[in-house]
Amino acid sequence: MSTPSPERGVLLLARGDELLVDRVAGVADETSGRRCTPATRFQIASISKQMAAVAVLLLAERGALSLSDPVVRRLPGTPPQWSGITLHHLLTHTSGLGHWVDYPAIDLHGPAEPDELLDRFAALPPLFPPGAGWHYSSPGYVLLARTVEQVADRPYAEFLAGEVFAPLGMAGSFAGSGEGRPDVATGHEGGRPVPSWDLATVSMGAGDVWCTGADLLTWLDVPRRGRLLARASVAAMTAPHAPTGRPDEAYGYGFFVGPLAGRRALHHSGDNGGYKAFAAWLPDSDERLVLLTNQAEVDPVAVTSVLDAV
Repeated sequence: MSTPSPERGVLLLARGDELLVDRVAGVADETSGRRCTPATRFQIASISKQMAAVAVLLLAERGALSLSDPVVRRLPGTPPQWSGITLHHLLTHTSGLGHWVDYPAIDLHGPAEPDELLDRFAALPPLFPPGAGWHYSSPGYVLLARTVEQVADRPYAEFLAGEVFAPLGMAGSFAGSGEGRPDVATGHEGGRPVPSWDLATVSMGAGDVWCTGADLLTWLDVPRRGRLLARASVAAMTAPHAPTGRPDEAYGYGFFVGPLAGRRALHHSGDNGGYKAFAAWLPDSDERLVLLTNQAEVDPVAVTSVLDAV
């Protein structure tokens, strides 16, 4: 039976340690004609939130912070109305902070000064008291990345490189701008290249990571095999902390926890301008699914049909 494949990008499906689907297709850059290869790095967009969550959990394991810490304690210049918001609230999207659509003054293509960005987040009153609801919030994860910088006293991208990607052997992954980097895919909409969002500041922690398909498959070994984190941290990351409002679905720390193709799964999609991404682990069948594409028109969740096609 044929399986779906992106016109541009990478599609991988593994069951256990066996790779069942390994497809690379299309051009990484329409202007040059450069093709996608297994070495091509794509923006993984909101799947980047998982790396931010792991960074916070690593610092918590080291005693450098607590998930119950108020964000106002960790980030200078935060407004008093955020006093009840903890790192746990940011991780689970229960802080009451808005998503990008709630901040029309913010240009996702940036750039922006970090303090200016914080001021724009603070200009919108929380949508509800901390813990009183669920509202997906990329700005909340930007604050988590800034917290990592403050606590670790090093740039966030540098922390991920040294403390997250290197120990996992994710040599093709990095955070921040792709300018000047080799093997990076250009985002496309309508078949034409489009400018990248600003990943160094505006989307830091929320959508700033680039991965190869193989690296993102490896990344799923963090929950699958308990790599990098202590068992208690993995359990916290994958717990159904906050119902999202969709049937039988909740949010953990950087993961949606709920059904996928009718089966129990940990998953997340991503959508940056010109890029789509999807990654999932289905623990009962030990299947891992990864899609990375530099084509805006792809529906990432539609590729889950590959689970029933092999």
